[in-house]
Amino acid sequence: MDYKQIIASYADKPGGLIEAFHAVQQELSYVPVEAVAEAARAFNVPASTAYGVATFYSMFAVESRGKNVIRICESAPCHIAGAADVVAALEKELGIRMGESTSDGQFALEYTECVGQCQATPVITINGKPYLDVSPGKIPSILAEYK
Repeated sequence: MDYKQIIASYADKPGGLIEAFHAVQQELSYVPVEAVAEAARAFNVPASTAYGVATFYSMFAVESRGKNVIRICESAPCHIAGAADVVAALEKELGIRMGESTSDGQFALEYTECVGQCQATPVITINGKPYLDVSPGKIPSILAEYK
C-alpha cells in the first residue's frame, strides 16, 4: 500500500492525522515529506501544520531510516547502568554510529528519552519492543531476531 492510500483511509477520522502518520511510518519506517504534503491536503490543514505534527513528536521521522529502529534510553538510570557500553556494542555490531542507518536499510540507531522500564536498565527498544537489562554481550542475539 502506498502512503496516499494509507492517508486516505484515515482522512474521515477525528485525530486521523496522527494515526495516518503512524500507519505511514509503520509501512515505510518514516514519514516522507511527500506524505506530509498529502496529509495536509487530505486533512485540509496547512502544510506547516502537518509538518509541525510530523516533526514535533519524537516517534516520527521525516527522513529515511532503517526498517528496524533501535532506540536506547538516555535517561540517568540507563546511563548509570551502562548505556554507553550498549551503544558502543550496537555501533560495533552494526557498523554505524548513533543517528545513522545501515547501508542495507535494515537498522537505524536513535536515542530516546525514558521508556518507563527503569527497574531493568539499560533498556533498548526495537520497533517499540523493549529489551530489558541489556548488556553488550546480549546485542548479537537481540539483533539476530531481526536479521
